[in-house]
This record gives sequence, C-alpha cells and structure tokens, in this order.
Amino acid sequence: MSAPERIPPRSVTTAELLAKGELKVRGQIREASNAVLLCSVTYEGREASCVYKPVAGERPLWDFPDGTLAQREVAAYEVSEATGWGLVPTTVLRDGPYGEGMCQLWIEAAPESELLALVDAEEPEAGWKAIGFAEVGEGETALLVHADDERLRRLAVLDAVINNADRKGGHLLPADEGRLYGIDHGVTFNAENKLRTLLWGWAGERLTPEAVDVLQGLREALRDGGGLAAKLAELITAVELDATRARVDAMLAAGKHPAPSGEWPAIPWPPV
Repeated sequence: MSAPERIPPRSVTTAELLAKGELKVRGQIREASNAVLLCSVTYEGREASCVYKPVAGERPLWDFPDGTLAQREVAAYEVSEATGWGLVPTTVLRDGPYGEGMCQLWIEAAPESELLALVDAEEPEAGWKAIGFAEVGEGETALLVHADDERLRRLAVLDAVINNADRKGGHLLPADEGRLYGIDHGVTFNAENKLRTLLWGWAGERLTPEAVDVLQGLREALRDGGGLAAKLAELITAVELDATRARVDAMLAAGKHPAPSGEWPAIPWPPV
C-alpha cells in the first residue's frame, strides 16, 4: 500500500495575516499627528510587524469627513495594487484592540538610499529634479531636489491619481532589493484638487509609455462593474470615485504629469 499523499501546509498571504491575525500593541509612534500603533500580528504560524491606525484615534480635519482616513489608506493600497507597481505596503481594514482601523505591513527602510537633498545651486545636477527653493535659516535658501528615479516617477503618477494631499519626504520608504514604498495615505481621494507633493520634478513632462499603459488599465478597472471600482465604492464616496475617474481621464488626455494648480499649496509642510 502506498503512503498517503502529504498535503503541504497552506501558505498564509500577507493580506490574510493582517486581516485575520492576532494584533498585539508593542508601542506608539508619537510623532504622528493621529494615533499610530506599532503591533505584532500572528496567524497560523506566521508573524510580522505592522502599523495599526484606529479610526478612534483620527483627529478631525476641516476638508475631509471625520472617521474616513483609514478607509482612504486602504483605497490607496487598492489603486497601487491595480497599477501593478506595488508602491504601497499591504493594507487592510479590520477590527483591532481599539476598534476598526487600518492595518499595514511594517516596512524596514534602507536609510542609505538618498532620494531628497538640499543643494547650494541654482539648478540640479544630472540625476536630480528640482522641487523649489527652501529657507535654511538666517535668510539663506537652498534648492530642494529629489532623485530622477523611475520608482519616484511611478509614485508621482499614483499620487496624482489618488489626489495625495501630503506626500512628504518622510513618507518615502526605500527598502531591500531596490523596492520603494509610499506610506501615510489618509488624506487622499478628495473630490477637489488637493495634490501636495515633493515629487514635482516631472511636472508638465510627457508620461512614460509604461505610465500611459497603467493609466489605461486603471480607467478600465474604474468603470462601473470593474473590480477596482467595486473595491473603492466600499471605501470612498461615489463623488470621490467619480473624481478619481476624472483625474485618470485628464492625465490620459493631457499625456503629461500634472503641474501645480496654483489654487492650493503645492508642497506639504513640513516637507520632510
């Protein structure tokens, strides 16, 4: 008689781990403006570190509905996944020790990767893009630049789609194996144009062929009945979903990265 077939153990996905695992609070990230808790999460033998942001710990904002920032973080992840670029760490909406909130995989940053710099020059060197001049004290200014990096350029496209109102330098996480992640997407998807970012280096430049293909894919996925549209409909309002569609259509029609509108501060404060 032959031995019974051994069934290999099921592999737990990161999304399952975050959504179903047991959360244990390990500490608080105190410099954040809202409640941000560092946790461990365990499920079926797999464990990881994660960030848990309970809705109950969100501070009210004048231009966003109360209690919606966690949903917007998850919506940003869903759009990132739909692009195929994987720019946002796995993020889910779940119950936790302090009620419903967003739970996101913790990413260990690689600090040796330089993406932003202040330079004493009028123009950026090769390999860098100008953001603008910044005061550095005692009436002195320096040119703030970001790397001319394809990963950042993809993130600039994503930010334009989700209408990110707070892309600071501290929200960029270069990781192992050349990966780059963006975090902190609570103030996104507003129906009004609120794009504030450090990634203006490509403003007015033609979109890459890759970006055009991705945007065309997003347009299809955002149509009524599309998979992405169904996911976002549970996380943001119908008006905000329509505005997201309009931003994708506008970028494809222009064929260019958007430029500052002049109706809203273009750079977040503080920028880093």
